[in-house]
Amino acid sequence: MKVTVHVDGGARGNPGPAAAASVISSPSGEVLDEHAELIGNATNNVAEYRALLLGLERARDLGADEVQVVGDSELIAKQVQGLYKVKHQAMQPLHREAMDALRSFKRWSIRTVPRAQNARADALVNAALDGQRSAASS
Repeated sequence: MKVTVHVDGGARGNPGPAAAASVISSPSGEVLDEHAELIGNATNNVAEYRALLLGLERARDLGADEVQVVGDSELIAKQVQGLYKVKHQAMQPLHREAMDALRSFKRWSIRTVPRAQNARADALVNAALDGQRSAASS
């Protein structure tokens, strides 16, 4: 089964409170799964990797064997494609974990789009962070 996995991660502050989200859809565009989770304090780049890992795990749980990952982080996409080195030591384990997860699929691809084309995943990240803030202030 082939799926498209939209991923986004974000932090309020860098580092700061962070969340990761994924939206998984069928080739026809039907949403099969969407999920967001708070990941504690992290940088934006860590949140983006955590979103990628979240989306891949949930796609695998749905039985996908082929994934097209879509996100708005050029850094993460280029690192996964092998076009950029992973220089930051804290990012190297996340990169290795992502590559291991991707290798578990028969086929995979990753590409970047403008944030507006990743709107649902972005909205889930912001909703998770907004919910945390309102829960923290009540």
